[in-house]
Amino acid sequence: MDTARIAALLEPFLESSLPSSQLDQISTYIDLLLRWNARINLTAIRHPEEIVTRHFGESLFLARHLFPAISIPCHPERSRAESEAKGLAKSKDPYSASPPVLPQGILPAHSNPPRVLDIGSGAGFPALPLKIWAPHIHLTLVESNHKKTAFLREVARALTLTNINVITDRAEVLSARPGFPRADIVTLRAVEHFETILPQAITLLAPKASLALLISTTQIPHLTTQAKMKWRPPIPVPQSHKRVLSIGIHE
Repeated sequence: MDTARIAALLEPFLESSLPSSQLDQISTYIDLLLRWNARINLTAIRHPEEIVTRHFGESLFLARHLFPAISIPCHPERSRAESEAKGLAKSKDPYSASPPVLPQGILPAHSNPPRVLDIGSGAGFPALPLKIWAPHIHLTLVESNHKKTAFLREVARALTLTNINVITDRAEVLSARPGFPRADIVTLRAVEHFETILPQAITLLAPKASLALLISTTQIPHLTTQAKMKWRPPIPVPQSHKRVLSIGIHE
């Protein structure tokens, strides 16, 4: 798919255009998705432009809220000034005091790259666009379907993404393992039985870690049942009347 068209379709979801290298990766990803989707059911969305807006747009919208200063290369002084300005603006927001919003994103400072765990990865959204946006993260994708995990590994190879681990398993199995590494961020999008998966996802969080959900407004009431989480106000997803990004901090 033409990268200029991809960039135009992503504009509503991003503050700045993506670098050409990342647009090339997305184009390759779309080609692979369409090819594999003809053989196995990866997504019901089959039109390339709708794949860009529905899958990549929503995933990158999440990515820029988790890591707002990571993706777009620019002059260092300008980048620093913009980050400081954003931090100052957010400090005046009534929601910013709990928990604090840091210049590099929603996460506390880490000496090591953040460990990100995506549950029910399916065709790779939002996890692989998040990795494209923030290549420094350590990413684990959890998907129980063997054919889908084969696809995820193929995309990772084709895009030369590193520090990726694809696990063929179920979240409830992993959450029951005391020795399974807990994550700094857990992501969740379009999974079945959301109310059942949600507490399992929280179990996979490290202390003070973040749970980032791309959900419908009808699922928001389920969040209030989780006493261990402190939720930020939902953020509407562009070009959607019912989709929101909801981020919670594990207390």
